[in-house]
Amino acid sequence: MHNKVIACIDDSQYAESVCGYAAWSAQRMDAPLSLVHVLDEPTQGKKQNLSGSIGFGSQEALLEELASLDEQRSKVAMEHGRLMLKAARERVEQKGVNEVETRQRHGELVSALAELETETRMLVVGKRGADTASAHGHIGSHLEQIIRTLHRPILIAQQSFEPPKAIMFAFDGSATTRKGVDMVAASPLFKGIPIHLVTVGADVDSNREQLDWAKNKLTEAGFETQATIIAGDPETVLEEYQHTHNIDLLIMGAYGHSRIRQLIVGSTTTHMISKTRISLMVLR
Repeated sequence: MHNKVIACIDDSQYAESVCGYAAWSAQRMDAPLSLVHVLDEPTQGKKQNLSGSIGFGSQEALLEELASLDEQRSKVAMEHGRLMLKAARERVEQKGVNEVETRQRHGELVSALAELETETRMLVVGKRGADTASAHGHIGSHLEQIIRTLHRPILIAQQSFEPPKAIMFAFDGSATTRKGVDMVAASPLFKGIPIHLVTVGADVDSNREQLDWAKNKLTEAGFETQATIIAGDPETVLEEYQHTHNIDLLIMGAYGHSRIRQLIVGSTTTHMISKTRISLMVLR
């Protein structure tokens, strides 16, 4: 049963914000929280034949020493991860979360999260990991793979956390965003927070009908809802609307109506993740 908020913990500058959003989400949804740190498997370098340059006995001693160093590095990495999880747990407990577990896993991040999908209600990750944390304007190396792999809502945290006061839902009438409206209407996560429904396109009957459906659904669920259709380039329109209306969380589908079915995230979604300064929830 997928009922947990899963939060990815590392030593990047996004870790504190991930903890903030994870704690906030778990409390709002009354859900258990799981803090996960994944240790990459040690990279196996290209094996070299050393017999021609050193004696066989020396080679054996060198390989034993290298194996010992690898073991030491592994122990240091495990302890570093344990301390990170301990600090993250203390942070979320200070925010009032009582039901929290910590888990350290070995392997590749995306595969580890895929194994946890059956128990995941929502995933919280930083925009970039420690290895790409300073690469402003870029998506973290694992993030696009995570979006492609997991069929759960993914909350992508920016560097600072504040409880959102205004939300923008980029609604395009696709099956994904219609499902997302149903999810938002039924979930306690965003209750009491004003939602701006924004459709980018022509103000024609088909778009208006779709948008009215979404607005009515959310209004009936008790949300203060504002619905708008704006013509223009989606990337430009969404950014401008966000700044004008002081939006601090964006919800959008991973793929739009017209996406080519290949292993890429929709272009608008990729742009918004890369360029926006606010946190973002991606729906699958």
